[in-house]
Amino acid sequence: MIRCLVTDRRRLAGADASFDRARQLLLAQFETAVNTGVDFIQVRERDLEAGQLAALVDAAMSLARGTTSRIVVNDRLDVALACGADGVHLRADSIPTADARRIVPDGFLIGRSVHAPAEAMAAEGCDYVIAGTVFPSRSKAAGTTVLGIEGLRAIVRASPAPVLAIGGVTADRFDDVAAAGAAGVAGIGLFLPFDSPTPAP
Repeated sequence: MIRCLVTDRRRLAGADASFDRARQLLLAQFETAVNTGVDFIQVRERDLEAGQLAALVDAAMSLARGTTSRIVVNDRLDVALACGADGVHLRADSIPTADARRIVPDGFLIGRSVHAPAEAMAAEGCDYVIAGTVFPSRSKAAGTTVLGIEGLRAIVRASPAPVLAIGGVTADRFDDVAAAGAAGVAGIGLFLPFDSPTPAP
């Protein structure tokens, strides 16, 4: 099962933590993820300016060098290319995959967030898609529409690319996610031990 860590420094460090403290904890999280064989680390710190984001990506790349972990940058294709990252993860409303593919090197990973079968069908050319929100999640506001297992299964059937499930995914739901046909899981809380009763494998 593919595992993808999605970063959120505020949730990791606390909303009141300084950037330096949050960065320190992120680096420790990166190191743990790499050492435990997490497949993808998606650096998703959307409010950072390019220089700060690039510094985090560079640090993650250094930790992952020589391992099987791949570093992807959330939506900032410019930063991903400048840092020599392994790929980019595009939002559902971001540039078309084909446009991104034309300007990236061979072997560069492109993922995309999808929320419905139609979006999954349109993700031609992606190496993977992340489908959510599957279950209620702390990362989403109350009342956010959830896919549930049947919605996830519908996206898996429609998607030409492997599907990772995100949103409220905990270790005790892995079997259900796999039974729906998903190739793996992605999450923020999944990799925070205080959010999940069972540590991620």
